[in-house]
Amino acid sequence: MNGKDVVVLDYGSGNLRSVVRAVERAGADVTLTSDFYAGLEADGLVVPGVGAYAACMAGLRAVKGDRLIGRRLAGGRPVLGICVGMQVLFGRGVEHGVETDGCDEWPGTVTRLQADVVPHMGWNTVEVPEGTGLFRGVEGERFYFVHSYAARSWDLVTTGHTREPLVTWAEHGGDRFVAAVENGPLCATQFHPEKSGDAGVALLRNWVEGL
Repeated sequence: MNGKDVVVLDYGSGNLRSVVRAVERAGADVTLTSDFYAGLEADGLVVPGVGAYAACMAGLRAVKGDRLIGRRLAGGRPVLGICVGMQVLFGRGVEHGVETDGCDEWPGTVTRLQADVVPHMGWNTVEVPEGTGLFRGVEGERFYFVHSYAARSWDLVTTGHTREPLVTWAEHGGDRFVAAVENGPLCATQFHPEKSGDAGVALLRNWVEGL
């Protein structure tokens, strides 16, 4: 272990144990908890998420997870969102005509993929930007996706003295969407690194080593 303490936030979303195991494989000491102060003090916070956007936001708010994310980022402390845990970082999500406010760390709306086959399920390549730290050593690898919704545009405008976020893209059925973002202390992946084999563990190790 490298001595880095990571909290995987437990807010009622599924798939938590596999995330814990993958982050442990990446070299961190991992705690699964919904405790606000444990999440605040950890070296890194992972926000997983599966299921509906509205349900995930309700669960997140119930444990003050939205405030926890905001507090950590205000102090420059790393946060990693996974799948719906990435989607809720945007301004809002629209599912089945229901619009739900997100954490609004990034502007934009999560909407349904415009492809003949939805959900997008399986392995896919990604278009990685130059300068990436998250994908270091796995730029050409495939990652595992399971989702019907995504951020299909990137709307954040930065000023000249702010470092431009690094945005990774993917495509399904001709529809391009945001596959990952590296934005200072805030990173996120639409795919599941915990289901992406050695490439996913390598990506998580890159994140852990940067804490």
